[in-house]
Amino acid sequence: MIVSPKQIFVALMLGAVLHAGTAVARPLVLAVSRGPVSATVYVAEANGYFAREGVEVQTRDCSSGRSCFFSLVDGTADVATAAEVVVTLNRLALPDVAIIGTISTSSHQIKLIARRSAKITEPTQMRGKRVATVAGTSAQYFLDTWLLFHDIDPGQLSRIQLAPDQLSGALQRREVDAIAIWEPLASNTLKALAEDGLILPNPRVYTQHFALMTTRRVIGAPHGEDDLVKLLRALLRAQRFISDEPVAVKQILMRRLEIDDATAQAQLAEHDFRVRLDQSLVSTMGNQARWAVREGHLKPQAKQVSPLLLIEPDLLRVAAPAAVTLVH
Repeated sequence: MIVSPKQIFVALMLGAVLHAGTAVARPLVLAVSRGPVSATVYVAEANGYFAREGVEVQTRDCSSGRSCFFSLVDGTADVATAAEVVVTLNRLALPDVAIIGTISTSSHQIKLIARRSAKITEPTQMRGKRVATVAGTSAQYFLDTWLLFHDIDPGQLSRIQLAPDQLSGALQRREVDAIAIWEPLASNTLKALAEDGLILPNPRVYTQHFALMTTRRVIGAPHGEDDLVKLLRALLRAQRFISDEPVAVKQILMRRLEIDDATAQAQLAEHDFRVRLDQSLVSTMGNQARWAVREGHLKPQAKQVSPLLLIEPDLLRVAAPAAVTLVH
C-alpha cells in the first residue's frame, strides 16, 4: 500500500499528541530567587547533579521569591523557590500550590539597614522614620515582627512599598531612612552607603524557611512525581557538597551572584542548607497566617486553613525519608 505524504503527516501528528499524554513534553522550568538562599540550586546546576539524577531542569532567575511564585501562577514555571510567607499570603492565587521541601533556613538572611545620617543607630530611633520594604514578602513579615519585638507601633513610622531593585537607591538618595531587605541586596546596599550605613540588631525575630514549591497539577502530570523526586535527589547531593566543599561552594556563589569572597563567606555562614520538611515550617506558617489576618492581608476565614494542606511531603519521603519530620 502506498502511503501519501498527507497520511504520513497525520500519523506523525497523532503520534505526537499521544506521546504528549504519556511523557513530559519539556524540561522542568525552575524559577530561582536570586540570592544565597538558592545556593543548593546553584551547586546542583554547576555540578551537573540534575543531569546525573536523570532530570532535565531549566533555571530562570527571579528578583524575589514572590515573583518566582507568580511564575507558577502564570504557568511559566513548573517549580519555584520562595520564602514560606509568600505561600501563606498568596495561596488563594494558586490553590493547588504544594511545598515539597525547604532548601535553606536562616534567621539573618533579611536585614534592616538604616542611615546614620537619618539619626538611626538603635531600634527606638525608628519611630517617626520612613522605612521601605517589598510588599507581600518575607522582608515585610520580618519588618513587622521586628517592630513588634521592639514594642514599636507600625503606625509610628511611615512604611513605604518598593520593588527590590528600588530599595537601595531610595536609601542612598535619602528618600527613605531605612530598608528591610534580603541578601545579597542587603550587603550591596551597605557597601554603597559606606560609613553612613549600618545593620540594626536582629534578635532572631524570624527564621525564614526558603521553600521549593510546585503545583499538584505538575505532580500529577505524567512522570511529574518521578522528575520531582529526581530534582530533590539532585538538591540533596548539593546539600552534601555544601557541607563537604565550602571553598568550592563559595566560588560558585561568587560567580553566580557577582559578590566578593568575604561577602560570599558571610552569607553562606548565615544559612542551614539542609533539604527537609520539619514542624517549624508549619509553626511559622501558622504564625504568619494569624499576622496576615490581623494586618488585613488575608480574610479572617483564611486562618482556618492548616499549613499542612499546603505541604506535600511524600516526594521528599521517597528521596530522603529522614528529612521529613512533620507531625500530622
